[in-house]
Amino acid sequence: MTLQFCGIHHVSALSADIARNLDFYTRVLGLRLLKKTVNQDSPSMYHLFYGDGVGSPGSEMTFFDFPRAAREHRGSDSISLTAFRVTGTAALDFWETRLREHGVLVTARQLDGRRRLEFEDVDGTRLALVDDGGQGPRGLPWSGSDVPGEYQLRGLGFSGLTVSDPGPLRSLLEDGLMMTEVRQYLDGGHPVHVFQMGNQPESRNPAQELHVTLRPDLPRHRPGASSVHHIALRVKDQAELRGWMMHLSLLGYPNSGEVDRHWFRSVYVTAPGGLVVELATDGPGFGIDEDMDHLGESLILPPFLEPRRAEIEARLRPLT
Repeated sequence: MTLQFCGIHHVSALSADIARNLDFYTRVLGLRLLKKTVNQDSPSMYHLFYGDGVGSPGSEMTFFDFPRAAREHRGSDSISLTAFRVTGTAALDFWETRLREHGVLVTARQLDGRRRLEFEDVDGTRLALVDDGGQGPRGLPWSGSDVPGEYQLRGLGFSGLTVSDPGPLRSLLEDGLMMTEVRQYLDGGHPVHVFQMGNQPESRNPAQELHVTLRPDLPRHRPGASSVHHIALRVKDQAELRGWMMHLSLLGYPNSGEVDRHWFRSVYVTAPGGLVVELATDGPGFGIDEDMDHLGESLILPPFLEPRRAEIEARLRPLT
């Protein structure tokens, strides 16, 4: 079996104000609320999934609800940037205007041969929009958004990681996760190493990249509201997931074993420095327990939590 990731599956972060988070990602960024559920490990807290019109793998950003959590202390050994993809100069121009009209502070930059817009969400999670030049999967538009279909977010782009020592992480990325370093660039004088998934390193597909910035000058990151908890990489199916699990175990990388998340199956591995990487299958998807025309409208629980529905609903705060 050939083991090969086809991109980033989703990114999961922490929010201290999930109602404002919901407003930002649906009203400002125009994403669809795909699944309103709870943290499976702590079901008194919401877990919200956002993405394209049908919840395509690779379009999703998710948030765990941590009410009144302190803001993260930024630093090294962290997932420090989440990029979304748009296509073309007109799309970036549209988004720069739209974000400013919504009161979002935007910085336009040219890095790594791509124009990007950098900004933060309501918690301070660091985000970017990048022109993908037509590379990467095409997310399906959401008809419920006021963003024109041609300008809607195409899906996730690269994830940025910040480390003090790139050596141990490089070993995991290259040996454990079979990625290839394809280039370097400078960001504010700091070297950034670009690792790509798949077998076409010349493609410059931002949906298949991790950008690792070397910052030995920074203190160690401390998690809190706005921090990214983990990134997930796309695995085709359960058979390939088990292949990855065996591969990682043979190389001596401890992992969680297979975890059933109901909408996908996962394996978690903790990188040196504490960075969490999830491997997640594309299916079965969000339509297994909800009509696709009504995703995100009701509280959905995985089957093992359904017997506790009354207790869980009593502890959740209203989202609006």
